[in-house]
Amino acid sequence: MKLTLRVWRQKNADADGAMSTYEVDGISPDMSFLEMLDTLNEELTLAGEDPVAFDHDCREGICGACSLVINGDAHGPERTTTCQLHMRSFEDGDTIDVEPWRAAAFPVVKDLVVDRSAFDRIIQAGGYVSVPTGSAPEAHAAPVPKPDADFAFEHAECIGCGACVAACPNGAAMLFTSAKINHLNVLPQGAPERETRVLDMVAQMDDEGFGGCTLAGECATACPKGIPLSSITGMNKEWLRATAKGTGR
Repeated sequence: MKLTLRVWRQKNADADGAMSTYEVDGISPDMSFLEMLDTLNEELTLAGEDPVAFDHDCREGICGACSLVINGDAHGPERTTTCQLHMRSFEDGDTIDVEPWRAAAFPVVKDLVVDRSAFDRIIQAGGYVSVPTGSAPEAHAAPVPKPDADFAFEHAECIGCGACVAACPNGAAMLFTSAKINHLNVLPQGAPERETRVLDMVAQMDDEGFGGCTLAGECATACPKGIPLSSITGMNKEWLRATAKGTGR
C-alpha cells in the first residue's frame, strides 16, 4: 500500500503546530496503525529528520495510551484502540489525517502526544476505596448481587484513553468520570465514600477545564470499550443523591 499521511507536527506545548505531509510506501494491510507510523519514523530518522512523537505502551488495546484522531475519528474508523487498528481498514492511495486529541484539558506536549494528567487528578479526587489493607478477605464475605457486579464490571472496562473527550464537540469528560464513579459506587467496598466520591470527582472534572455535557452521544460512540451513554445518567443520579443528603462542599 502507498499512502499519503498528513500529520500534526508541533515542537512543544508553546510552539505553533501545523500539518506536514509524508508519503509512505510498502505498507502491509496487516500492519497496525502504529506499525505504519513506526515505518514512517524509520524513514524520517534515516533522512535525518525528527521522527513523529506519539504515545503508546502495551499495543494490546489495554492501556489506551495510543490516542490519535484519524481522519476526524477518535482512534480511527473502527471501534477499537489505535494500536488495534490495522491498515486493511484503509485503501491503497488513501490520504490519512493524523492529529492529537483536541481538548483544552489535554494540552499538546509534542506532535501527537498530549498531557492527560487531568484524568489522573480526577481519579485522585475520589476514584478509590478506603478499605483496610491486609490479607485477602474471604470471597463470599461481601456478597454482591449479580446485576450490581455486572454493572460494575461494565464500567470498570474504561481504560481512560480519552476518546470520549476527543470525540465530544464540547470536550466533556462526563463518560470517563461517570465510568469511574459508577464502577465503585455500586459495590459495597465503595459505599463509605459514595457521596463524597461523586461530588469530589465532578468538582475536579470541572476544575480541569473540560467542557459541559449536552448528551451529544459522540463519547459513547467513540469509546473502544463500549461504556454506555446511560453511565452519565447514573452519575447524575448519584450527584443528585449526594446533594440531597447534604454532603455538598
